[in-house]
Amino acid sequence: VLRAQEGQLYELSDGERVFLARIERAGRDRLEFALQEEISSQKSRLDVTLLLSVVKFDAFEWAIEKATELGVSTIVPLAAARSEKGLLAAVEKRSERWRKILLEASQQSRRLRVPALQELTKPAAAFAAQEEGVRVMLSERASAAPLRKLLEQRRDTRAVLAIGPEGGWTDGEFAEAAAARFEDTSLGHLILRTETAVIA
Repeated sequence: VLRAQEGQLYELSDGERVFLARIERAGRDRLEFALQEEISSQKSRLDVTLLLSVVKFDAFEWAIEKATELGVSTIVPLAAARSEKGLLAAVEKRSERWRKILLEASQQSRRLRVPALQELTKPAAAFAAQEEGVRVMLSERASAAPLRKLLEQRRDTRAVLAIGPEGGWTDGEFAEAAAARFEDTSLGHLILRTETAVIA
């Protein structure tokens, strides 16, 4: 509002469509726009949910920012067994900051919608809540199939990606994921940090 001047053009979105609009009046606390034309926009063909274990907040925040820029539609923070308890206790206080990060990353990348940020959830409940599409749990296990191989023949419109904390998933979490029909897969033979796995 402080920088806005009458006559400037902006792109406005209502979450469904995007319009080119011109500022008609710029007040101290209010802007009035005149819609000029609808701009064609593309919705992603793939609906991606990211189940992301809580890690150190600088890494977590960087990861959700990049996930937003890459088109993830829903982010579920996970209270994994190996997540630091102090971080889990502070999640509620950080969630407003995370929503702001998602909004700013959405604006920067010109997304139609801001990703949904769900409540902190235990892995078992998060896994069980996913009932559609390809369900992937990234794993450092030697037996994990390469992600590329798993996705080769898939044509799903929905995908769920679970990424573990520092120290990895516990055997119990692997069992809970398997019960919810998640497949453990690998991004290669190197062990990646949580935020690197999000990008990869």
